[in-house]
Amino acid sequence: MLQGVLFDMDGVLVDTEQFIARASVEMFREKGLDVKLSDFIPFTGMGEIRYLGGVAEKYNFPLDVMEAKKRVYKIYGEIARGKLKLLPGVKEFIEKCKEKGLKTAVATSADRIKLEINLRETGLHQTYFDTLVTAEDVTNKKPDPDIYLKAAEKLKLSPEHCLVVEDAPAGVQAGKAAGARVLALLTSFPEKELTGADWIVKDLAHVPEEVLEG
Repeated sequence: MLQGVLFDMDGVLVDTEQFIARASVEMFREKGLDVKLSDFIPFTGMGEIRYLGGVAEKYNFPLDVMEAKKRVYKIYGEIARGKLKLLPGVKEFIEKCKEKGLKTAVATSADRIKLEINLRETGLHQTYFDTLVTAEDVTNKKPDPDIYLKAAEKLKLSPEHCLVVEDAPAGVQAGKAAGARVLALLTSFPEKELTGADWIVKDLAHVPEEVLEG
């Protein structure tokens, strides 16, 4: 029986990808390296350490990833101010989960500072969720299952009784590896890259009733 819903954040709840990519391009530019927005696509959903580190490796560019990540978050906060939006159906879907008595969690590969920026800018208050888990709470990032295992643990639920909501291949892999069912959204990647999911829908405004009935 379904007892909890574990949400990824970027690309699931909030439309952030263009802003974090632009912030990352700007950070590399400041360091003297010109990179493309498309360079970050293979590392989407894996957390900013891999997101930045993967691009640095591609160009064989020496990078202090922890220092670079702090700079990226600062730029992100500046360029995203007043521009972040919830993706379609987010509040309605969360409210439906609550009506059904399901526990809810955010499990994001981003750091807490980015989570707080996103919640503040979109008006999606922390009280919408029973718990919040970020990259700082686990050692191994997606596609490893640790973040979803941690979220289920904090909700005092078995992962088998949870639904993971994702938008990226690495997140789908993480959810399945945790033992949860996975709902994938077509907000960031094409359907062919999300085939491991149990359901694939356009966004949270297009979720069939059966998903929350399990």
